[in-house]
Amino acid sequence: MEQQLFNNKQRLKILMLAPTPYFADRGCHVRIYEEARALTALGHEVCIVTYHLGKDMPGVRVVRIPQIPWYKKLGAGPSWHKPYLDILLLLKAYATARTFRPDIIHAHLHEGALIGFFLKLVLRVPLLFDYQGSLSGESLNHGFLKDRSLLHRIFTGIERAIDCCADAIITSSGEGQRELVRDFGVSPEKVSTLIDGVDTEVFRPCSRLQARQELGISGDSRVVVYLGLFSSYQGLDLLFDSIASVRARVPRVRFLLMGFPDQEYRKKASEMDIDDVISFTGRVPYDSAPLYLSAGDVAVSPKLARTEANGKLFNYMACGLPTVAFDSSINREILGDVGIYAEYGSASSLAECIVGALENNVLSAADLGSRSRQRAVQVHSWSARILRLVELYQRLLAAKN
Repeated sequence: MEQQLFNNKQRLKILMLAPTPYFADRGCHVRIYEEARALTALGHEVCIVTYHLGKDMPGVRVVRIPQIPWYKKLGAGPSWHKPYLDILLLLKAYATARTFRPDIIHAHLHEGALIGFFLKLVLRVPLLFDYQGSLSGESLNHGFLKDRSLLHRIFTGIERAIDCCADAIITSSGEGQRELVRDFGVSPEKVSTLIDGVDTEVFRPCSRLQARQELGISGDSRVVVYLGLFSSYQGLDLLFDSIASVRARVPRVRFLLMGFPDQEYRKKASEMDIDDVISFTGRVPYDSAPLYLSAGDVAVSPKLARTEANGKLFNYMACGLPTVAFDSSINREILGDVGIYAEYGSASSLAECIVGALENNVLSAADLGSRSRQRAVQVHSWSARILRLVELYQRLLAAKN
């Protein structure tokens, strides 16, 4: 057969597998959506097959499994319901593929890669695995498994097998790429890094005055913003430990904490007697996030996971916010020289950096915010990032032919 050639002007049909309640206004889903939308903007056709839960986002076709009335979990993390949901996803994806006739399968998360492997055998099209962190590591982070338990060893073995199923793997961080090669025996030639990006037309600085008026925050407050999941592995406990120290040193400080599930942390704030300086918003819709982030003087991301992506950093930067984060290879890969780095895992260091940023002791906040926005546009925009993904598609298709 004569080798078929592909270029950026030729339209590809991409079947995306998303074994998650897409779209639920959180990091993994933002990556899926922004990849799909950027591919669509280049003229490619994307179809996302996903769970019954979640909301449809504009501009991208979504196909869902049948309704499961008793399953309503929108948050991240493993569940014993996943096996039968993923069987339904496999069946729906196969039925969709028979009419959609994809050129390539783009699978998100390990469950998606496993489903994609079965589809690959039937459809005879390449499989790309979009790796956003270790399956067994995520299960440990969420308390689903105990370290070194039999179940943990089984999950690790399954994960290693899934990693070998794909024709190529992209990771959302350089550390994720190293983890796959070092800990799971994946060939270095199979793995490349495509770190998260941001739509800088959507995420941009908005009116601080308007944002604070909508949120009921005083115009003279010194506001620290957080947007993301509420969980211990995201570092929320350490952030709460730092709040009392910041409150004692910075007059009129307020922490605007946006995300879900926040019931436990609302209770914790009351028990710690720091709820007077915290505003909880609950889940923030994707299209409202830029405005709400613009209420802040400083953004914070105390995430502890060392190999998972940290997508919120891109949104902070695009909105022109100076950002405090723990010193890790992933955070430095994203923020570069515009980050304000606290000692990893230290609540006192986190507090010190937040205070310094609010008082302009680290760098001029205005200058740092401007340079953060500039870095987001020049380095992390999806409009540039997506071209590398298309090139990888092209290599896989050329190898197949």
